[in-house]
Amino acid sequence: MPTDSNLTPQSALRVDPPAPAPAPLPAVSFGKSIAALCAVGILVVGQLYTVLPLLDDLSGAWSTTTSAAGWATTAFGFGYAAGFLFSGPLSDRFGRRRIIVAGLLLTALATVTVTMAPSLAVGCAVRAAQGLAAATFAPAAFAYVSERLEPGRRVAAMTWLTSSFLAAGVLGQVYAQFVAGFWNWQAVFLICAVAMVGGAALLHTVLLPDRSTAAASALDAYRAMGRLLTDSSLVLFLLATVTLLGGFVAVYTALQVMGPASLTDRPDAMLLLRAGSLPAMVLVPLLTPFLVRVPAAHRVVGALLLAGTATALLAVADGPVTHGVLLFVFVFGVALTAPALVEAIGSRAGPARGAAVALYTFALFTGASLGPLLATSAGDGFAAVAAVIAGVLCAGAALAAAGQHLRR
Repeated sequence: MPTDSNLTPQSALRVDPPAPAPAPLPAVSFGKSIAALCAVGILVVGQLYTVLPLLDDLSGAWSTTTSAAGWATTAFGFGYAAGFLFSGPLSDRFGRRRIIVAGLLLTALATVTVTMAPSLAVGCAVRAAQGLAAATFAPAAFAYVSERLEPGRRVAAMTWLTSSFLAAGVLGQVYAQFVAGFWNWQAVFLICAVAMVGGAALLHTVLLPDRSTAAASALDAYRAMGRLLTDSSLVLFLLATVTLLGGFVAVYTALQVMGPASLTDRPDAMLLLRAGSLPAMVLVPLLTPFLVRVPAAHRVVGALLLAGTATALLAVADGPVTHGVLLFVFVFGVALTAPALVEAIGSRAGPARGAAVALYTFALFTGASLGPLLATSAGDGFAAVAAVIAGVLCAGAALAAAGQHLRR
């Protein structure tokens, strides 16, 4: 029989020692890290919403209509959504802290430039660049939390981080309305730019240095995304994700542009209405130990139906107190839905969770980009627009229910 002349008894018995496992990344302080990431996250994500109370100011500065000025939100949202498809692979390659810090400095520069825009077209272009730069933060922050925190703390950390991003939708508007009323609309962006530079310095200090790794190529991430998009159940949940922030931004845009006279004629009432929904954002992380007992897909369907019902009642409600209560319920429903969607989509992704989160954030902020267009084109008057938005949110619940049915 033919033999291999190179196979000696000694070589046959020799066993190569196993390659040493990579050293685990050191764990970090939960409180300090999450507090810093949430604070900076509110600042970054809030840039999407700061223009909503400024639409009248921007329409005057750019010689256009209030409705057309809403494109400044849409432009940021499209840049932001597109940026997620690139920033995830970038943070894999260059490191979480490095990408977060560099992205904050670029976002600060683009934020200053918004104040110099002479027209709507230029303003939208700059806002798109601002969104593209801001998109570097969320994927790197999520990845940092999943790598650095103890496994038992990661669900709570993700919930706090997601809730802070949603809270930015309210805090960004409250901040912008207050600063613009006290100074002017340019000050809104200038203060944010300075804060971003400070945030970059803070996170460079708080976050641990990056460790060089043999990262997979960016093409691998895009191949994984393509494979995920062949899963009909996951695609339905992604479509439901589009309706979430689409409805959220549309409601607040409609309140600003065509809201009831009891609100639009009283800036103080509008400020209180926005601020009054903030506790809803805080409730969700506190309720996490109880919420996780309910399957994620069921939470998505129920929370979207809750938000849709509150919006439908907003269409026929009268009086600022009633509006405030219904808006609180609406925001609570949105805040319940977001982390449940992350969990539901991630559970369908298998090992490609990173690619799934990128698709989720892309769908989420694509919806946010379409929100102003939905609000300004859905009908005449706040009641008609609110009714359409309610239908969109309920359609999202139906998509999620269909996705769960296909999964079973």
